[in-house]
Amino acid sequence: MDYGSLISGSFEYTKDALWGKWGRWILLVVLSLIQVFTLFLIPLYNGYIVRVLAGRRPAPDVDQWGRLFIDGWKWNIISLIYMIPVLLILAYFGGLAVLSAIGVQGATDPAAWAPAVAAALSGILLAVLVAILISFIALFAVVRFAHTGRFGEAFNFSAIFAHIGRIGWLNVFVALVVLTVVVAVVEFALILVPIIGVIILLLLMPAFIIFTYRYITLIYESAPAPA
Repeated sequence: MDYGSLISGSFEYTKDALWGKWGRWILLVVLSLIQVFTLFLIPLYNGYIVRVLAGRRPAPDVDQWGRLFIDGWKWNIISLIYMIPVLLILAYFGGLAVLSAIGVQGATDPAAWAPAVAAALSGILLAVLVAILISFIALFAVVRFAHTGRFGEAFNFSAIFAHIGRIGWLNVFVALVVLTVVVAVVEFALILVPIIGVIILLLLMPAFIIFTYRYITLIYESAPAPA
């Protein structure tokens, strides 16, 4: 996989999407803030990113608000469903920790609390590992939904696994690591700018998001998706 092409292609797409199109840029900043402050209850921003994940060229306009809202909520629901195993793990081990804590209520010996602490830490560690694996798969699920326009395709596990296999699990993993490093380095550099760094980062957030999801789309499109 040509990681340089992924980066350059995503950069060009992002530049075409935002540079000179200041109205679209400002609107996306506003939509991102609305989404965050409403705790994703008004996911218009995610709805727009679904269009980016669909592979639209040139970059799509911000319009058809009803469709943006619906697609944003479909993304929310897909993410919640994929996170169910993580929530179940946390609930199970959290329950064990609570029962262990009840059993040693009032105990002053720190060793008596070891089972409760061990259960809690084990649950958190396992949940993090499962979340990483599921997030890896869920990325392809959301892109498949965006490409096909069919909600159910986000749960077509045989097609999703087959597609990742065609690209190569290691190739996808390395590509995502490269993406994470590139974005993290640039964002960290901006944060270090005194006083205005955070403001610049906020204003550039649409660029980072479009770049990220265009990059993921290019990974998805690097091999034909199973029918």
